[in-house]
Amino acid sequence: MLIICSAIGFYFGFIEKKQKNRGQWNVGDEQPRDSEALDYLVGGRRMKVFPVSMSLIASFVSGIALLGTSTEIYVYGTQYAFIVIAMALAGLISWFVFLPVLCNLQLTSTYEYFEMRFGKGMRLFGSILFSLGMVAWLPMVIYVPALAFNQVTGVNVHIITPVVCLVCIFYTCVGGLKAVIWTDVIQTVIMVGAIIFVIVKGTIDVGGFGVVWERNSATGRIEIPELTLDPTVRISMFSILFGSTLWYTQVNCASQHIVQRYLSLPSLKDAKVACVYFTLGIVIINILTMYNGLVMFANYHDCDPLSTKLAKNKDQMVPLMIMETLRFLPGMAGLFVAAVFSAALSSMSTVLNSLAAVCLEDYIKPFVKTPLSERQTAWIMRSTVVAIGLLSVALVLVIEFMGHAVLQLNTTLTSVTGGPLLSLFLMGLLMPWINSKSAISGCVVSFVTMTWICVKCQMALASKELVYPEKPFSTEGCSYDFEPQMTPANSTIHDASSKTFAQYIYQMSFFFYAAFGCLVSIVVAQLSTFIFGRNNPSAMNCQLFPPFIRRFIKRRSNVDVEDEEEKMTLAMVSAEQMKIS
Repeated sequence: MLIICSAIGFYFGFIEKKQKNRGQWNVGDEQPRDSEALDYLVGGRRMKVFPVSMSLIASFVSGIALLGTSTEIYVYGTQYAFIVIAMALAGLISWFVFLPVLCNLQLTSTYEYFEMRFGKGMRLFGSILFSLGMVAWLPMVIYVPALAFNQVTGVNVHIITPVVCLVCIFYTCVGGLKAVIWTDVIQTVIMVGAIIFVIVKGTIDVGGFGVVWERNSATGRIEIPELTLDPTVRISMFSILFGSTLWYTQVNCASQHIVQRYLSLPSLKDAKVACVYFTLGIVIINILTMYNGLVMFANYHDCDPLSTKLAKNKDQMVPLMIMETLRFLPGMAGLFVAAVFSAALSSMSTVLNSLAAVCLEDYIKPFVKTPLSERQTAWIMRSTVVAIGLLSVALVLVIEFMGHAVLQLNTTLTSVTGGPLLSLFLMGLLMPWINSKSAISGCVVSFVTMTWICVKCQMALASKELVYPEKPFSTEGCSYDFEPQMTPANSTIHDASSKTFAQYIYQMSFFFYAAFGCLVSIVVAQLSTFIFGRNNPSAMNCQLFPPFIRRFIKRRSNVDVEDEEEKMTLAMVSAEQMKIS
């Protein structure tokens, strides 16, 4: 798989590029400025719907989702499965609100929109938020498959991580978006094929679907989310419908690495078709990985590897099951590891390419006095890919010592920047009266608040102040010797009734983080309008808003015109009456 990805990067970086240049440009012709950036970052806006849809799926489904989702179901039950509702709702929001604006504006960096709507300062602020979020996220993307590889082969995490990352950096650096998208296609096929094979074989091994369902039902794992408004409940129907929908919306619509795929398509119609395929794809893959969690528990229902320390980490559960389930077929465990690395590499390459776009379009171009040459543009983009890639490898050491479930850690860290970033888009697209000063006030307050919440939450988890109850496990059927361990399920859980107001805030469900950050930002921005004033929507560029907001602005403009005419008529009547009197 690594060799194929490298070959694809080599082809698009050297062979295809040379053929294109030879065919398009004659000697003495001047190459259009920015063609290098356009081709490298958005594929010249000539990509096809199918590969872009596959790339969107692969970019979204990282190794974190592939391993973490199954482990989530194994440890906490099927409440998380209802997250597919939030995914579908986020897809609808993307279709109706974001794509009609971002695609029609023909952007390269998503955050160019902030300059059009709020000004240059806000564009830089949004780009910084995105960059911070992705730099925090990338080490997790790398660390999870390295754990899987370690479980299968015993090779040290810090040996395999640099090797795999160097391959990813190579094909992303030389091949640009085309290489990223076509490697994503290969990786998606490997990923989905491996998951389907594993769950079919696992279901057969335990005795069929009926046995899988029965064993999970017996331990209370088959359940719906709690119907409660308590924000500290780990997963409730309210946190999924409200919190998770906004979290997926900020991932799908407010992140450069996803939106950049849509921007590589030639038209809005193609982008909307890709959005449908993307939403269906991630829903299907998540259903498969969730069912894999049920199969995993059915397999270990009477001998939990976490309790016996056969698996040292929750996120090593899936590769452990793969090793045992596919032991009879040489090479199949390797196929699954390839699938996990495929998910990781697709996400990593996508983010590296998007960070190159942000660095060039938002950090460099707005501040240089003379236009960049093609050579300078190429050097900046590729240097960014290499630098961020190497930094991510180094930050794996930090993630390794965080110690909590990677799915929850992923949602927590990305929400620190994701919530304020989403609020900027929502205020820009849906609230034309909010100006730049009000928007930046809300975002700064939100960022500081979410940083405090996430730091306090991680401290509470580390000190066992915050312990989430897990489903019961059994070791009665183990056929090997082990030393009994105290599991979190047997630990003391603090009484919820004695919580302070601050504890209710930082112990809220991690599903609420993005929504809470977004809400804080919007509320503060609305209050700030009393200080900084409001925009006049009728005087603004209608192309910066989705169609239903444009109609509202035009309707208000017509009302204002009618009011002015009525005032002028009344004034004229009054003047005539004055003359008569």
